[in-house]
Amino acid sequence: MARSAQPRVVPAVGEGRRGRQGHIAYLLRQAHGAVRSALDATLAEAGLTSPQFLVLNLLDTYPGASGAHLARVAQLTPQTVNLIVRKLERERLIARREHETHGRVLRMELTEAGAQRLRQCKQLADGVEARILALLDRDTETKVRSWLTAVAVELLRS
Repeated sequence: MARSAQPRVVPAVGEGRRGRQGHIAYLLRQAHGAVRSALDATLAEAGLTSPQFLVLNLLDTYPGASGAHLARVAQLTPQTVNLIVRKLERERLIARREHETHGRVLRMELTEAGAQRLRQCKQLADGVEARILALLDRDTETKVRSWLTAVAVELLRS
């Protein structure tokens, strides 16, 4: 006997399986998507996407990094990082130079314009982060930071 073909109504974010009844991995993905959407909307004011902002942040923290290094740390494919890098380079926000000893490796760093744009974007992104942190008290924030770090360490363990 066939079941009724009536489609189920998808609950709103925060309800049913999109809320406390949901699988934790899905809830993390849903939260990540919400953060990404909020950051993209905010960073559009400065003409960047959140992955471009991430690459600028990483180059600020790790000047001279290669594309392969950025891809690993950003958890993006090398192809995606290459597209991001080419766009940032066209906009003169980053500069590439040859590695001192490895001819095929290109090292990247922020230009002055890139550092200035990054400062602007950090101010914009601070507003999104403040909205997230407003949902937590200090003790819970510390626990959530520890838990998220532990999840990454555990699941990325070889």
